[in-house]
Amino acid sequence: MPERKPLHEMTRALVEVAAGRRSADLVLRGGRWVNVFSGEILEATDVAVCGCRIAYCGPDAGPMIGPETTVIEADGRFIVPGLLDAHMHVESTMLSVSSFAAAVLPRGTTGAFIDPHEIANVLGLAGVRLMVDEAKTTPMQIYVQIPSCVPAAPGLETSGAELGPDEVAEAMGWGGVIGLGEVMNYPGVAAGDEGLHAEIAATLKAGGVVGGHYASPDLGRPFHAYVAGGPSDCHEGTRVEDVIARVRQGMSAMVRQSSAWRDLPAQIKAVTEEGINPRRVLLCTDDRHAGTVLNQGHMDDVLRLAIREGVAPMTAIQMATVNTAEHFGVGRDVGSVAPGRYADILLVVDLERFDVSEVIAAGDVVARNAKLATTIGSFEYPESVRRSVRIDRRLGPPDFAVGVPEGVEAVRCRVIEIIENQAPTRAVVAELPVAEGTVAPTPGSDIARLAVIERHHGSGRIGHGFVRGFGLEGQCALASSLSHDSHNLLVLGTDPDAMADAANRVVALGGGVVLVRDEDVIAELPLPIAGLMSDEPIESVAARAETIHQGLRDCGCTAGDAFMTFSLLALPVIPQLRLTDRGLVDVDAFEIVPLFVDEDNP
Repeated sequence: MPERKPLHEMTRALVEVAAGRRSADLVLRGGRWVNVFSGEILEATDVAVCGCRIAYCGPDAGPMIGPETTVIEADGRFIVPGLLDAHMHVESTMLSVSSFAAAVLPRGTTGAFIDPHEIANVLGLAGVRLMVDEAKTTPMQIYVQIPSCVPAAPGLETSGAELGPDEVAEAMGWGGVIGLGEVMNYPGVAAGDEGLHAEIAATLKAGGVVGGHYASPDLGRPFHAYVAGGPSDCHEGTRVEDVIARVRQGMSAMVRQSSAWRDLPAQIKAVTEEGINPRRVLLCTDDRHAGTVLNQGHMDDVLRLAIREGVAPMTAIQMATVNTAEHFGVGRDVGSVAPGRYADILLVVDLERFDVSEVIAAGDVVARNAKLATTIGSFEYPESVRRSVRIDRRLGPPDFAVGVPEGVEAVRCRVIEIIENQAPTRAVVAELPVAEGTVAPTPGSDIARLAVIERHHGSGRIGHGFVRGFGLEGQCALASSLSHDSHNLLVLGTDPDAMADAANRVVALGGGVVLVRDEDVIAELPLPIAGLMSDEPIESVAARAETIHQGLRDCGCTAGDAFMTFSLLALPVIPQLRLTDRGLVDVDAFEIVPLFVDEDNP
């Protein structure tokens, strides 16, 4: 694997190659240079590489070719910078960092800005350190943002760890750390929360970038207060006006296209129709599971979609390369094909189809024709990481029943209603019948039971709720230890017996996703690394994930990418209503609210 050396150690060697006094290690000859700085495509260009960095881009690199130089004939293919994902969580792919790199490098993603707040909520700073260390074993340039909200909503949920200003300050000194991860507690920022602002201050003092997460549609005073607090980007917009507001306030608008949150088509109109400066717009995936990456792609897929939605290919490439690099202050290393930059280069046959035929990372060819052409180093996680689901008793059907006082025949309940292809939910009220002293949604009503079981400290605490929009039928249940962001055990189902069976199987696996139908486990995906990630390759993880999706369809599920939508039902920082182990959370009010609605609790 190539060593990525800092530029200050290589300037003399780069000059020697560019001047023709020293042979290049690699030369790309006769390509069409996609220059993201000038916006031009320059014909008949050669690129010479010295070690891990680019020494020369110009019309004739012949004097730099020696006996040991590797020459790749570009033959008119486009020479494009490696793609950068501006914001994503490796854990959402359900892959380890190594498996993730092996999956996305052939697609043209050579760099990513990752926020490992999933593993941080389970294992704390030690989990983040593991991700940082594993990232260094891959050919990718992976920058890490230290999680800012562990837990995301203090007092409203239970996480496995807590990170504060001291931990942020410590981690900002680690190599590979670029800044602070998405600051999700936007009410806390706007209210001047001392701890949050101390984390932001520690990041800014160290020269890091503060990531944003403003999920509210309110673009008035709360939004302006949030921006003033230091976050410099945001990926939680869903509308054209969200992009416009962020760019006008000096932020970078990250346009997201994940497995379930498909915000790009609506938001990109800020560029194609409203004329917003595209250099302040970045592309990201945020949460893409293994199946989406394997079958549709990664940043290459997002790029193609932007082009189909009317963005010029050059502009779309800038959104996925130089815009991101410059936003994070690393434009001297990544985001362009130019002298001094890391040799993260793609050879692309057609820009609109964006079919990547060859991928170079830090000067080495790592993929050809969508196949990995290098070996990714292995990384061993300690055994303790595989024992993170701490539920000390066997769960039974009563754990998933919601009791009511004797004599009550129906109750009015707050219900979470999912929104197709978006992260936010709606808070609705529904009247539900009672049977044998417990709330029993009518079959066919499209209202299912929901439970969150605290899994980090063995407290036994369980939050109960109901959700509409999945369309489940029969006796089905889905349980997962991957449930953003505190990753307690989340269980969805139509039947308490099936819910208990699914939950117990997840515990037995040491973490994972399990689907039960009519007393049988019909699909499961073990996630032994912190209950979040598999150590298997993407093909295996994607195949298991597809059995879960197919099983859900067999259970009558009508929601698109149902698992990803399901996994966010316990995230109390995205409006409007969520469920945690502590109860229902009204995200707009940022408080726990009763499940039942009556005259005293309207």
